[in-house]
Amino acid sequence: MNEQVVQERHWSAHKERGSLFLMRLTAFSVRVFGRRLLAPVLYLIVLYFFASARSARRNIGQYQAYLAAWSGNDALRPTQGRVFGQFIAFADNLLDRLDVWRGRLRFEQVQLVDPTGVRARLLRSQHGGRGEMLVVTHLGNPDVCRAMAELSEQVPLNVLVHNRHVAQFNRLLGEAGDRSMRLIQVSELDTAMMMDLSQRLERGEWLAIAGDRVPLHDGRRVTVDFLGHAAAFPQGPWLLAGLLRCPVNLLCCLKVEGRYRIYLDRFLDAAQWQHGRRDEAIFEWVQRYADHLARQCLIAPQQWFNFYAYWQPVPPEEARDAH
Repeated sequence: MNEQVVQERHWSAHKERGSLFLMRLTAFSVRVFGRRLLAPVLYLIVLYFFASARSARRNIGQYQAYLAAWSGNDALRPTQGRVFGQFIAFADNLLDRLDVWRGRLRFEQVQLVDPTGVRARLLRSQHGGRGEMLVVTHLGNPDVCRAMAELSEQVPLNVLVHNRHVAQFNRLLGEAGDRSMRLIQVSELDTAMMMDLSQRLERGEWLAIAGDRVPLHDGRRVTVDFLGHAAAFPQGPWLLAGLLRCPVNLLCCLKVEGRYRIYLDRFLDAAQWQHGRRDEAIFEWVQRYADHLARQCLIAPQQWFNFYAYWQPVPPEEARDAH
């Protein structure tokens, strides 16, 4: 596939098609009809999306081509069948999310891969310990945060997001009986927000934030190498961790051989930088994170669900900084 550089709308410019009513209707439909009856309808919707969304097909093809070249695995190169397979994987992911909302997907059904003991620190934080940060990704199942909230006997989990629909999701979670997870909109890291997040950490609460999407109205980003090409990652999670001086852990949930695996990895014991080296430290952390994310893509190659143009043209000054 020939490499194309296409300037597209920012991911957040793609409006959410849902509303509180539609989310309730979806939850009601699954509860009444079940996953088996709802699945054909969802697959038809995904088939229409695949046929009509030319840019999404191109973007997934670009991802598959970059992953194949970076890994040296020709079997991962994009074909129409492989691109369509990634859309079908997204439909399965949506059905799994509905199972999570209904409480049908429990932690006991999920395999935990935790070589550095992150879960043990989650448990300790409920007995006077300080909370920590989880950096999550849109590779795999993004609703894994709910599983994490249940994972440690209702450890309070604050999910920091960049959208305007927080109140609707919080209401839906409340109606579903979920009191352990709360979404917090973070449009900017002002003093009041930093104080609030610091107090939550001191109470033993944990923070979760995505590390792979740059907010629309936040110019703070870092351009690093991802799958052999320059890509922009948000500076916000790492800047936040450094200002709060808290440990950082990585979290990803992938479906492997029909079963979900939660991958937990210790990333930073204490996010801090020397005076005058903030930008250099953040660049090193983001590059390490991008390298980690690339390796996880190989575990479940078709579970990359960023359908927008992830590799955007890089301004000359950022390209210079990346090398």
